[in-house]
Amino acid sequence: MEVIVKESYDEVSRLSAELIADLIRRKPRAVLGLATGSTPLGTYKELIRLHKEDGLDFSKVTTFNLDEYVGLVHEHPQSYHFFMWENLFKHLNVNAKNVHIPDGTAKDIPEFCRKYEEDIIRAGGLDLQLLGIGGNGHIAFNEPGSSLGSRTRVKTLDDRTRQDNARFFRNMNEVPRYAITMGIGTIMDARQLILLANGAGKAEAIANTCEGPITAIVPATIVQLHPKATIIVDKPASAKLTREYPAEPHVLVLA
Repeated sequence: MEVIVKESYDEVSRLSAELIADLIRRKPRAVLGLATGSTPLGTYKELIRLHKEDGLDFSKVTTFNLDEYVGLVHEHPQSYHFFMWENLFKHLNVNAKNVHIPDGTAKDIPEFCRKYEEDIIRAGGLDLQLLGIGGNGHIAFNEPGSSLGSRTRVKTLDDRTRQDNARFFRNMNEVPRYAITMGIGTIMDARQLILLANGAGKAEAIANTCEGPITAIVPATIVQLHPKATIIVDKPASAKLTREYPAEPHVLVLA
């Protein structure tokens, strides 16, 4: 596990985008695991810039998103389908047939989850999984107490997670209580992980993730066991770390 502390959110975003871009340049048919939320927005903006200005080609890339709310139609402005197309996919030359996002309106959600796992395997597995982190240490929607070997499934959202996400809805009653999420085992199968965090509100979660014991109560701590995990944070998110960490990766190309 490599921890990198950048001065600002913009620097976090540029580095994470460059790591993703480097993979795509080396492997045009890369399989990317993608995240939603405010944290990866800067990364997505930089990837769009690299596509438009430098010709970064997404035409052969396959993507799998981490999660989606149960019950929200794809067109709902707070659905992750809507988020991904508005903030990334419609700005790239990605093939829509290669885009995979959990379907929270599926008639048989357990069957959908089983098939999602099969689709990832059929695509050759995830070359890189981009992650954010919740204030309680969750990754994707794997809330505290989630099995560290879990697979794609439905999870009940913690009150803290719903409260954190309430700002995107008119009131708490509109915040979904359930979500489909890749499991921790699914995430750990990716060949490379990049976990991003910014802001003082993530400082405790980052300290626990980087320097605390591995525990299901803080699901993100599992990344300590991944052979190619990079955690990139800004100064405020690093505030509770007790060790000194570099501002640049040891090796930019993470094969």
